[in-house]
Amino acid sequence: MREEKQRTGESLLHAMLLFSVPYLISTFLQTLYGMADLFFVGQFDTAAVVTAVSVGSQVLHMLTVILVGLAMGTTVSISFATGAGDKKSAAAFLGNSITIFSIVAAGLTVVLLFCIPGILQILQVPKESVSSARDYLFICFLGIPFITFYNLIASIFRGLGDTTPPMIFVAIAGVLNIGLDALFIGPFDLGAAGAALATVLSEAGSVLLAFLAIRKRTDLLPSLTRKDLVLQGSASRRILSIGIPVALQDGLIQVSFLVITAIADSRGVDIAAAVGIVEKIISFLFLVPSAMLSTISALSSGYIGAGKRQKSKKCLWYGIRICVIYGALIFLISQVLGRGAVSLFVPGNRSVITYGTQYLRTYSLDTLFAGVQFCFSGYFCARGKSLYAFLHNVLSIALVRIPAAFLASVLFPDNLAPMGLAAPMGSLLSILICTLLYRHLTGQDASRQ
Repeated sequence: MREEKQRTGESLLHAMLLFSVPYLISTFLQTLYGMADLFFVGQFDTAAVVTAVSVGSQVLHMLTVILVGLAMGTTVSISFATGAGDKKSAAAFLGNSITIFSIVAAGLTVVLLFCIPGILQILQVPKESVSSARDYLFICFLGIPFITFYNLIASIFRGLGDTTPPMIFVAIAGVLNIGLDALFIGPFDLGAAGAALATVLSEAGSVLLAFLAIRKRTDLLPSLTRKDLVLQGSASRRILSIGIPVALQDGLIQVSFLVITAIADSRGVDIAAAVGIVEKIISFLFLVPSAMLSTISALSSGYIGAGKRQKSKKCLWYGIRICVIYGALIFLISQVLGRGAVSLFVPGNRSVITYGTQYLRTYSLDTLFAGVQFCFSGYFCARGKSLYAFLHNVLSIALVRIPAAFLASVLFPDNLAPMGLAAPMGSLLSILICTLLYRHLTGQDASRQ
């Protein structure tokens, strides 16, 4: 598919839109899982249950983001191989990915089920919310294999340049999730457990659909043999050398969110609920930057595999322009509609709405800055330099995000607006580091010519 597009001279911007729009829609629908949980719980339950679901879904989102990051190794590797017309290597990357993710799914399920008490303690979940949060995490962790294999299959499709099937899978699963939320949380009154059960059943449905669809791909699966399922040094190293730094980078970002959540949890249930709600809104607003990251990494790696490195750089700069325009619009809209967005989740709770509005209006600035560094991260992954993406995020989190959030909570205990500035400040540092790393890569390219 990608080879045909290159031969016909399709414009780069058009190619990016064809890839990113279905991806954006699918991630939007996937994000609705957690938001739907929070929305329905907010209509039928107390702030304590809202806090439990917001904390639990944030942990689940962190896990999903890590798995998506790890799967980036599969996407980039398959994209590079298909861009170079090497079906044998593409099949090896596919088989090794299946084995790696099977091991990951089993290990994570066992470990996280035993870690639930520790997770709740580390996050300083308010006492009123502990029981509900425990139920939510237990059920969701049982569904880890579904989360893992859906994201693996979706990453394979993206490596082949086809983002439409994952969009269809998630659309169907999203409708199922909303319907089950309405049933389990409303008439059945299952609270947080009902929200988790709806999420897991929906994920199981998306995996089934994805598995049925991937079996029909005649451009890759016929080349797959049992030998490809055995871990091979070169194939598994490439997948993990790209995927692990991205997974660690994304995981650290989510850990920083959880640390900020823990800071908020220690300040009372209303502030905890406000921060949890805004984090959900922000995860929704970050869908466009995330789509650009995946688009740039997948398309650029294909162009590099085909020997079109300059086109991969143009892909980066198109992505940055899109993210800057989008981020500026979101920031302006948040100033006007921020209060209304927060009140959707907790109608009538003035304290939570006030805190949430303060936090959202400043935090939304990060949609602009984070979009730029997301684009750089996608390009670095395509170049096989995912350690660069890991580096700038670690420095941003350690030097700015967490320290700034903590100081803001101490200096401004009754206002969440200063704490909301911690994330965009951290992204500014990331942009500076990314710019320096990009110039370093460009200099290396020039010296080789």
